[in-house]
Amino acid sequence: MPQTHFDTARYDAVWRAAEPYMRARKNDVHVPLSFAWAQRLLGEYAGADRDVVSLAILLHDIGWYSIDMDDIIEKGFSGPNMLQSDVRYLHESEGVRLAQPVLKGTGWSDDIIAQVCEIIDGHDTRPDPRHLNDRLVRDADKLWRFEVTGIAVACDWFKTTPHLYADRLESQKTQLETDAGCRWATETLAASRGALMLHVI
Repeated sequence: MPQTHFDTARYDAVWRAAEPYMRARKNDVHVPLSFAWAQRLLGEYAGADRDVVSLAILLHDIGWYSIDMDDIIEKGFSGPNMLQSDVRYLHESEGVRLAQPVLKGTGWSDDIIAQVCEIIDGHDTRPDPRHLNDRLVRDADKLWRFEVTGIAVACDWFKTTPHLYADRLESQKTQLETDAGCRWATETLAASRGALMLHVI
């Protein structure tokens, strides 16, 4: 689990305002873990905007709240083109719709809101990142998968075993956008394999 040494209290109001949307698709687990990874990435990439990245990772998946859980699993987590499924696009557009009043209501500027929403809208479906902030959010969104908790949660989504999902993650390490992200994915997956005794079962 990554450690963050930054005072994140300024984002607590956003977290509280978005909390009603966090019950879908284990976002109340996924988002705080991804937020911690984002803070770690921000420590490596000084050119990124801490507010934009932190707010975007907090809110990137709240759009799943608007979609039926069965549809999320059946359409968004299965098939060869799952990342281009209709529900993937819908959760991004709904994320933008829900994020705007959350950010406005917690006092963020129109400029920050626009930058955050630009990242949310396409964070799963856009083939390539647009800028450094986008790259960090995309990596933070993925890195939690390599933790024990991410493997445990994803096993249910993908109806598989920890061992098979860990094997799947081996090929996904190359999808990380940053050098630090690639390195941490490799290190974290190795540690998770050990913790879950995947050399035995």
